[in-house]
Amino acid sequence: MAQNNHTPFLKKMLLAFMTEPDPLYAMLEWLTNELMKLEAENKVGAHKGEHCPTRTTHFSGTRVRRFDTRLGTIYLLVPKLRKGGYIPFFVTERKRSEQALLQVVQEAFINGVSTRKMERLAQSLGIESLSASQASEITKDLNDQVEWFRTRPLEKEYPVIWVDALY
Repeated sequence: MAQNNHTPFLKKMLLAFMTEPDPLYAMLEWLTNELMKLEAENKVGAHKGEHCPTRTTHFSGTRVRRFDTRLGTIYLLVPKLRKGGYIPFFVTERKRSEQALLQVVQEAFINGVSTRKMERLAQSLGIESLSASQASEITKDLNDQVEWFRTRPLEKEYPVIWVDALY
């Protein structure tokens, strides 16, 4: 089997992760930090501390952001940029999945699933942080939408044809 020039580095990294209490968690933490570093440097146009004519902005410290994953919660040190801001791409992807979860909870509510059953359903899917009260809070928005629909102004006539028949 042919070895490439990355093999010694990968072996070294894997050995380092094997000594961690939770190797997968440690790998994910390392990977998220490397992804943020590469993405931020690409947006800036230069490595941190490098003087370069193609640079579009500068690094300005970091901010801590909580990132919940199936492996556990990771506290990210997200690079701050002077101009343009930066949000890691995998955090925005996570927001889409959270939006999907909100829609599933709302759909379950519309179909008559109780908030207690939603809590058990979420736990069976590996989501430990969805309580019955959170499910209720998510569905409150639905009540506001229904109320808006019921009390909206009707500005014109809407003809209706009512057909009643027996076969």
